[in-house]
Amino acid sequence: MEKTLTHQIRKTTLIALTAALLLSGCGGQQGTGTTTSTQSAGASGEQPAVLTYALATSPDSLDAGASGFAVSHRVFRNIFDSLVSQQKDGSFQPWLATSWTKSEDGKSYTFKLRQDVKFHDGTPFNAEAVKANFDHIFSGGRGQSIPLLGPFSSADVVDEYTIKISLTKPFEPFLSGLSSGFLGISSPKAIQEYGDQYGKHPVGTGPFRFVSWAENDEIVLEKNLDYKCGPPTAENKGPSHLDKLVFKIIPEEATRIGSVQSGQGLAAETVPPQLISVLQNDEKLQIDQSITNGTAFSLYFNTKSEPWNDVKARKAVQLAVDVDTIVKTLYLGTYERAWSPLTPGMLGYNAALVNTVQPNVQLANQYLDELGWERGADGVREKDGKKLTLRYLEPSPNREKRNDIAAIVQQQLKQVGIQVNLNITKDTNTPISKGEYDLFGNSQVKADPDILTNLLRSDRLFTKGGTNWSQLADPNIDKLLEQGAQESDLQKRKAIYEEIQKYMIDNAIAVPIYVFPYTVAHSKAVEGLTFDLLGYPQFYDVQIRN
Repeated sequence: MEKTLTHQIRKTTLIALTAALLLSGCGGQQGTGTTTSTQSAGASGEQPAVLTYALATSPDSLDAGASGFAVSHRVFRNIFDSLVSQQKDGSFQPWLATSWTKSEDGKSYTFKLRQDVKFHDGTPFNAEAVKANFDHIFSGGRGQSIPLLGPFSSADVVDEYTIKISLTKPFEPFLSGLSSGFLGISSPKAIQEYGDQYGKHPVGTGPFRFVSWAENDEIVLEKNLDYKCGPPTAENKGPSHLDKLVFKIIPEEATRIGSVQSGQGLAAETVPPQLISVLQNDEKLQIDQSITNGTAFSLYFNTKSEPWNDVKARKAVQLAVDVDTIVKTLYLGTYERAWSPLTPGMLGYNAALVNTVQPNVQLANQYLDELGWERGADGVREKDGKKLTLRYLEPSPNREKRNDIAAIVQQQLKQVGIQVNLNITKDTNTPISKGEYDLFGNSQVKADPDILTNLLRSDRLFTKGGTNWSQLADPNIDKLLEQGAQESDLQKRKAIYEEIQKYMIDNAIAVPIYVFPYTVAHSKAVEGLTFDLLGYPQFYDVQIRN
């Protein structure tokens, strides 16, 4: 017997439904040609509404099933719709699926699909199309989509508008994964037609159609005139208010922000902390911020590397690093200090960890003394003729001032006799894969606490191709992570992840540093910009006021 989680879409009259089918529903436009923005400007001769949005980095691919970049998601979320939509309270509503049932054993989900949808190329949206997307994802074997699907087993067509997805075991984050843009639904025809080049020719059912991509310059999308199935989180129910959405790729910080200040562009992402107060005082501009949910930026210990395999040595570092000073100095009050590896907006965030770890140089020195590390003539501790060194690996191009964090940590640990050797490099393959590091900084994005599975499970070690940078292999933590992924009782699930976070802090597995606020500067003429649960911008409701 199955537990029904049915959600009915809004009822329409027979006439309206027939018209919707003729117009290709929410996904497509008649024919497969490209629509120009002048079509949607109207007969009145009004200027097209064009939003130019400056990105700090370039997408790797616009193939949702193959990409692993957050910046890619910001672009292709506008091209693709998902089967379900996750609300701010964590619940789920229909999107391309009208309803679904979950089996009693939690190992399968059966989705009823909308019957009035076509892709931008005219291909019908149906169960075969959904199956083709899962086949595409697992044939590529890359990107964020595979971990979001967890123990995926198969996608089977029941009938034209019904698909059954089977798992090898219960997986509570499954619906959350399906709601992500990384599992947005692509046209099976386009996937087959473009092959390896599909990432440069994306075709979905969403409010915007792909037009062009000039490498390291701009990506142009235009409105889908027939769109009428926006997510339930949106106020808009028809085509986008924007005629065109142009993403300009401008890595240089001053140029990117300057484009908005000068009026050359209407919006720009990733505003540096030192400019936020300046822009807030500009009467023509507005600053919007949204916490990026998932894991806070944290420094992960390699718990297999001596002497940091000793919890007392790790705690000495934990106590010697003054996180408040780092965050206040570098971010000028614009970033929130992190207390847990999870961000505060996450299900199961352990608020009891706030204020539990404060700098204590005296105790840090005491721990190192107890471990037999004595000060040398140069101030660096030594033991058995070996200096106490910590290899700090930082792979980012000073993203969010992470290189500066490394430099400050180096100075702070010098006070307790630890010599920090910085390795600031984009090439992490050799040091990571060989375990040649002691401390590694990173953050991840996901709307479910199961993200800790990728960071802590013993079968996800980075030296074996996973993302467990701490090299932790604790059977009890493996067991808790498995329970957390399968537990359907919300309160029990929260308690499991609270326990895991406490373990990470008590055992100094990681040192949380900051919670990243995705910051956008835009003209006050731009209204309706919102953010999803991941902290990514949503443009479907955006309007440009003169």
